[in-house]
Amino acid sequence: MPHDEAAAVAERYARREATDLYSLLRPNVWQSVHERQRAMLRLFARLGWHDLSSRRVLEVGCGTGGNLLELLRIGFAPRNLAGIELLPERFAHAMQTLPAGVVLMQGDASLVKLPDESEDIVLQSTVFSSLLDAPFQWRLAQTMWRWVRPGGGVLWYDFTVDNPRNPDVRGVPVARIRELFPTGRVQYQRLTLAPPLARRVCALHPALYPVFNAIPLLRTHVLAWIEKPPS
Repeated sequence: MPHDEAAAVAERYARREATDLYSLLRPNVWQSVHERQRAMLRLFARLGWHDLSSRRVLEVGCGTGGNLLELLRIGFAPRNLAGIELLPERFAHAMQTLPAGVVLMQGDASLVKLPDESEDIVLQSTVFSSLLDAPFQWRLAQTMWRWVRPGGGVLWYDFTVDNPRNPDVRGVPVARIRELFPTGRVQYQRLTLAPPLARRVCALHPALYPVFNAIPLLRTHVLAWIEKPPS
């Protein structure tokens, strides 16, 4: 029987225990979120995208809608935002959270039919680290790449190292990003203090987060912009 990675992802998520480890009330979480937001804003400024309301964004694996809410707050227009979510309960949450103008779709993103070269940004945040099947990763990456217009890109945020405590995820190193998008121009920066360490140092004092995060080797994630060259 062929392997169904989308069904396997749903099963792996169902095994996870409810936790507040990613709550914004935690100092390590809000500091990592702010760090990522600042990096995205710097990227948009470098691209010369000063009117974000005209840019189209599609998020693959939009979860409960948190990233799309962030994009709304920084100037993207609801009519130009869309999200795809595999898990029905997360999709339902996103439907309740986001304004009606945002288009939401539920299901396996690799099977969704959308116009080629229709998006300025195709966003993924900690999705590929949850995909353990290499052919499925490749298929999804090629689908995402088709949706990106020339001059746009894939905006990628994910961790690069394995988590020995969680066999349901796998780090995606930069070399793998380049393999998945062989014709893309990859720019990236390392972000995010390793979460287990961040939780420990912030328990002592939140001000220790930027101190430890100043050491590049302690950062476990990358924010990458994978640009599709203009035609």
